[in-house]
Amino acid sequence: MSANLGRAAVAGDWLDARNLRLASRLSKLAPDPATGRGVIHEGILRRAVGLTLEATGCEAPMGATCKVEVDGGWIDAEIVGFAGERTYLMPSAELHGLLPNARVVPVRRRGGVQVGEGLLGRVIDSDGVPLDGKGPIRGEGSVSMAGVSINPLAREPITQSLDVGVRAINAMLPIGRGQRVGLFAGSGVGKSTLLGMMTRFTSADVIVVGLIGERGREVRDFVESTLGEEGLRRAVVVAAPADRPPLARLHGAYRATAIAEWFRDQGLNVLLLMDSLTRFAQAQREIGLSVGEPPTTRGYPPSVFAKLPALVERAGNGAAGRGSITAFYTVLTEGDDPQDPIADAARAILDGHILLSRRVADSGLYPAIDIESSVSRVVQDIADAPWRDRIRRLKQLVSAYNSHRDLIAIGAYQRGGNPMVDEAMARWPEIVSFLGQDIAQAADLHHSKSALDELLHPTAKDTVE
Repeated sequence: MSANLGRAAVAGDWLDARNLRLASRLSKLAPDPATGRGVIHEGILRRAVGLTLEATGCEAPMGATCKVEVDGGWIDAEIVGFAGERTYLMPSAELHGLLPNARVVPVRRRGGVQVGEGLLGRVIDSDGVPLDGKGPIRGEGSVSMAGVSINPLAREPITQSLDVGVRAINAMLPIGRGQRVGLFAGSGVGKSTLLGMMTRFTSADVIVVGLIGERGREVRDFVESTLGEEGLRRAVVVAAPADRPPLARLHGAYRATAIAEWFRDQGLNVLLLMDSLTRFAQAQREIGLSVGEPPTTRGYPPSVFAKLPALVERAGNGAAGRGSITAFYTVLTEGDDPQDPIADAARAILDGHILLSRRVADSGLYPAIDIESSVSRVVQDIADAPWRDRIRRLKQLVSAYNSHRDLIAIGAYQRGGNPMVDEAMARWPEIVSFLGQDIAQAADLHHSKSALDELLHPTAKDTVE
């Protein structure tokens, strides 16, 4: 009996020791509150419909990156939703060789956005991979793609003008450092050309260009022809063309913004050009509808109108001692309809809008800016009273001429009927010359203001001539 008890005691000690060893190993695998590292719960791919992947058994938070097994390798996907035990993922690359019941493995830590001065003069994709064939990029660190929110009361106010090199904008729609502006345009009215002029002629320290959802041909044309070597020298271009998955297009916009934030935090004045905000919204619409969001205005789900201000608010001035991000977001007005839901939402969250008009473009005037319908909401903060009076006066002349354009064209208007129209007719050639600008010609802020003053208050010599 005592022998049996002794063997039982030894067996019990052995089991206790084994349990302690097992508990020790499990504790090492348990999630660490500081790092979030722990057991990886792999999943199995159960369904693939369009670009939406459904997996079961995969446990990871919203926005986490997963590796999905394909024939011959792995592709990245991001968790975009849940429904019961189902996890919805959206790939960030093309789905080639997808296998049934493929493994879905969460990634412990998502890589950040590589930043540094080595990005200047480079063209990269939404994943940060160089597209220009100039070799690897020398980074100085990485930042979060989601950015860091800034206390609105800690932001520096907009008090200084930014020279964008375009006379009509500098003089009539002055842009402040840290302002967010919408560039509203239909197709084929010169928005890409206008963006290229700003990249070459602006006084900003760094230019970050996000080409989101544009045609692949336009990416090369913008980099080589519109931007050119001079503009590219101090610029970073992030390209996510239209053939990329919707998640890649979203990441392209976020990456461009994160890069601009890093340069701003170095105390530099950054010009961020995003072409286009509409393609960003359309990418989110594809994702939202794929995971079951209800369509609302013209098929856009609610998440679109939540992500637009979240993206735009990352631009602007930083805290005291930091730099600024002056952002231009192009907005495509479908069918030249300024009441398009994305255009309407963008106007509400931006600090001004510049409308490119097809009527103005058809008349041969470039850049085709509709001065009457465009506005800068910070003009009171950066322009003095005489400057604002000149802006108001020229807008009145342009409006008076356009309201009588048809009568003037057929010779039905009789001079003397309206003094404002008479003055507009007398100065119209000079007004057209002032508002127009060759794409190779720069017009700095000082000369733009002087030209406006000279247009409305010509010297005695000019009046005689």
